[in-house]
Amino acid sequence: MEKILVVDDESRIRDIIKQYLQFEGYAYEEAANGQQAVDIFEKGNFDLVIMDVMMPFIDGITALRMIRQKSDTPVILLTAKGEEYDKVFGFDLGADDYIVKPFSPKELMARIRAVLKRTIKVASKNETYTYKKLAMNFISYELKIDGQKVNLTPKEFEMLRYFVNNKGTVVTRENLLNEIWGYDFYGDSRTVDTHIKMLRNNLGDYRDLIKTVWGVGYRYDEI
Repeated sequence: MEKILVVDDESRIRDIIKQYLQFEGYAYEEAANGQQAVDIFEKGNFDLVIMDVMMPFIDGITALRMIRQKSDTPVILLTAKGEEYDKVFGFDLGADDYIVKPFSPKELMARIRAVLKRTIKVASKNETYTYKKLAMNFISYELKIDGQKVNLTPKEFEMLRYFVNNKGTVVTRENLLNEIWGYDFYGDSRTVDTHIKMLRNNLGDYRDLIKTVWGVGYRYDEI
């Protein structure tokens, strides 16, 4: 479960973002200004920071500078400023994305998923996943069960990797469409069900790792 730090001096904005994060299963903490953000960030292990630019005490730009001195954790900046200069300035300081207020919470969630997807892929380099006699290699897109290679399509492998990276968390069909096919994919949710069926068939004795949560989606649980 990815952990996200939400930083904004407006409690209403923080509450809206938290509701959407909670709905999608993310862990989160919050801060009301840049100083709090830096203090909390140094004590926690965050996968992403969502930070307003205009805040009291220490603004978001200064807080970003301080974070970048110690970490390359991705940061999405929130601001009422929409001028190109402000965006370029933010990117030059190391921001990973930039969204202008007022924003659509759904668009923000799409940006969050996109940024996390990129960073998860980078973090997965040179890593493998093993459970009993099931072994995955994230670089070569290789799955072996009991030492025998299992042929998965790229989408099936990406789906399995997404489940592994989100063990124990319920993921909706929309989550999977957004993460595997891209957040601008306007497909039918039956696409997900079809791929789940094929993936389960390929997993054989491990098919029950992917559990159906009726009316919601799916969850990957190690048996």
